[in-house]
Amino acid sequence: MNMPPGLMISAPASGTGKTTVMLGLLRALAEDGLVVQPFKSGPDYIDPAFHRAACGRASYNLDSWAMGEGLLAAIGAEAQGADIAIAEGSMGLYDGVAGAGATGHGSSAETARRMGWPVVLVVDVSGQAQSAAATALGFARYAPDLPFAGVILNRVASPRHERLVRLGMEAAGIRVLGALPRRGDLKLPERHLGLVQAVEHPDLDRAIAEYAAFLRTHVDLAAIRDAAAGGLKTHPAAARLPLPPAQRIALAQDAAFSFAYPHMLEGWRRAGAEILPFSPLADEPPARDADLVWLPGGYPELHAGALAAATRFRAGLVRHAETRPVHGECGGYMALGAALIDKDGQRHAMAGLLGLVTSYEKRRMHLGYRRAVLQSPMPGHPPGAALRGHEFHYSTILEQPDAPLARVTDAEGAEVAETGSVRGRVSGTFFHLIAEDGA
Repeated sequence: MNMPPGLMISAPASGTGKTTVMLGLLRALAEDGLVVQPFKSGPDYIDPAFHRAACGRASYNLDSWAMGEGLLAAIGAEAQGADIAIAEGSMGLYDGVAGAGATGHGSSAETARRMGWPVVLVVDVSGQAQSAAATALGFARYAPDLPFAGVILNRVASPRHERLVRLGMEAAGIRVLGALPRRGDLKLPERHLGLVQAVEHPDLDRAIAEYAAFLRTHVDLAAIRDAAAGGLKTHPAAARLPLPPAQRIALAQDAAFSFAYPHMLEGWRRAGAEILPFSPLADEPPARDADLVWLPGGYPELHAGALAAATRFRAGLVRHAETRPVHGECGGYMALGAALIDKDGQRHAMAGLLGLVTSYEKRRMHLGYRRAVLQSPMPGHPPGAALRGHEFHYSTILEQPDAPLARVTDAEGAEVAETGSVRGRVSGTFFHLIAEDGA
């Protein structure tokens, strides 16, 4: 089956403004009457919610390290019925797993190459002029087989600055698709895991509308549409979204628990599972007739006091675990533990279904891909199953007395200490599950 043409919005590095460009582009194209399918390259669970707010269509992650060809094809097929697909890259265009080839396995460049999408590079030109062309030329030529559509200049200081940068790009043969003047009010608010969540933005729709108007004034939207190309041409018979781990799944969903990959939840729904949302922060217990309770990641460290006071939620978890499975990922794993120590050093009692004690006072970044071979079952997967996921948190384990759930290694095969835990019917991991190995 044929997919619509697409583009990859990427950059030389993080912090160049590509998310703002992405949101403005999605909204502007949607305002022009196009059906736009957004994607996110890499294991980001915050940006897809912003994409959906911008164009009204669910956004999905594409991850060439964690996903096999079948799952990539199944997720790419979500673009059916759209007029154009727009993907947002992660970090720098060629940043990926070390030692896996010149471009880095799991990079945005690899995603773009597999999908056949030309790259639009967002270049922060502050502090330079013609020299920006050398950066763009290097990115354009680093992988000759990767289509390169052109650049959008960001944080341009003045008309004279823009003229000088354009002269350099012209000399290098790099097409300029737009030039965005410097505006400090177009920056999205952030916290320790990246952007604040879309639901927490005080006036997100107005902000995105302003991004769209800004891009419409300073970017050649027609040229960007014309540059789109590629898209998966076939849909392998083996392609499918992940299957659900149970029939009726009670899913924690609120400001403390929201980091669930869209392709996972969509796969569960399409296979016939019933998702039963509940809010631990509102002291709601999981549905009594649920087959499984699933606590996704999020920000329990910012809501530890409220979670400790949520007696109905905690009692409901304990009751469920007496007869049926409970699983937590990252923040959900922390909430299943004995205690969580917040940034001020205050200890808060958590559900106590695992012995895990974590501290956000003693912060250290844990970041990277993970491959886990299960030593015990977890919902939907038997012992011995190999899973792929991603870990990103700042909390430190102080106590982990329970049996390890899995043998966990990073993308280079080195073992990591965050093995997850299992006690009876309760399990948890610090990595967010993306796919079965090879799926």
